[in-house]
Amino acid sequence: MLALLALAELLGMSLWFAGSAMAPQLQARFQLSGTAVGALTTAVQIGFVFGTAGSALLNLADVIPARRFFAGAALLGAVANLPLAFSSTLPIIFVSRFVTGAALAGVYPPAMKMAATWFRARRGLAVGTVVGALTIGKAGPYLAHAVPNATVEAITLLASASALSAALLVFTLYHDGPFAFPSRPFSWALVGDVIRTRQWRLATGGYLGHMAELYSYWTWIPAFIAASVVGDAHALTAPSSPAIAALSFGVIAVGGAGCIWGGLLSDRIGRGPLVMRAMAISGACCALVGLAFSRPLWILAPIALVWGFFIIADSAQFSVLVTESVPLHAVGTALTLQTSLGFLLTTVTIQVVPPLVRYAGWPWAFVLLAIGPFLGIQSIRRIDRPGRMKHTSLG
Repeated sequence: MLALLALAELLGMSLWFAGSAMAPQLQARFQLSGTAVGALTTAVQIGFVFGTAGSALLNLADVIPARRFFAGAALLGAVANLPLAFSSTLPIIFVSRFVTGAALAGVYPPAMKMAATWFRARRGLAVGTVVGALTIGKAGPYLAHAVPNATVEAITLLASASALSAALLVFTLYHDGPFAFPSRPFSWALVGDVIRTRQWRLATGGYLGHMAELYSYWTWIPAFIAASVVGDAHALTAPSSPAIAALSFGVIAVGGAGCIWGGLLSDRIGRGPLVMRAMAISGACCALVGLAFSRPLWILAPIALVWGFFIIADSAQFSVLVTESVPLHAVGTALTLQTSLGFLLTTVTIQVVPPLVRYAGWPWAFVLLAIGPFLGIQSIRRIDRPGRMKHTSLG
């Protein structure tokens, strides 16, 4: 079941960066500015926020069986993604990206809940594997873009077909494990119950620090690499190449291995220590990567790969902290609310980068984002104080 969920997440989440991976072609087609290129991803983020907020308020993740919720959402995302290939109207493209993001709210959080129904003692590894798979899935369009002469239409159709396959896999083959969370009738009070849980608030504080950095990295590191290769410190849309696209895939996809490493280590040393180590390393890379701008790729690539590994290595553990800290009947709503707040923050941090590039240049563009992991560490540190919630084995 873990392999099934991991494969479904890899396929389903390929929709996320389908627009961003094709930014050079879309920029040429619609004469997009650098800010508008960033908005291709921001539209997905905003859609995801609306989707997760609506799901949390309506308790959908705790009321609708996860198998049906996931399959229906992946199917909707596959259809919503198609205008990216065939529409010649820019507003329709952005609406398509928004609806795709809203649909993915039913693909991401429910999969973490589904994985948790099969594991207790190794829940960190299980959820880490799912998040690792979706990380590789999100990088997938960049790999497709690295194929010479890849077209917008081909990449779009491949992403939609992948999401459709994910829907079919989960709907036909998945069922909950022995540690399934009980469902409950809809209740407006459920969100309030979650928010009043101190451990949930601290875990979410750490998650917000993590998210402040993560999606700006994923959105802009391909542009950073391309600008570094041509030596233009103020270029938001520098020319790409198959080699740049392949490296862009690599620095994002390496996070899949980071998630599995994080899951294994967190099950051994605890969620909090793992999260703080990962955020410390990713924050350091965030602050220092600008020093490698315009340097040879053999200098830049290792820093970007280390950053890509550690920036997502802790992500799943914030979700595991939630599954271990709220009432069982509220796990789906708690996960969805946490992710909604995190992605709401990313709609701001993604848009912070373009003005920084314009006025200060790429060598300084990521430095400000290092504040996120620093504040996230302070929040998680409070969980691990004596007398506070520490990692305990659940089975």
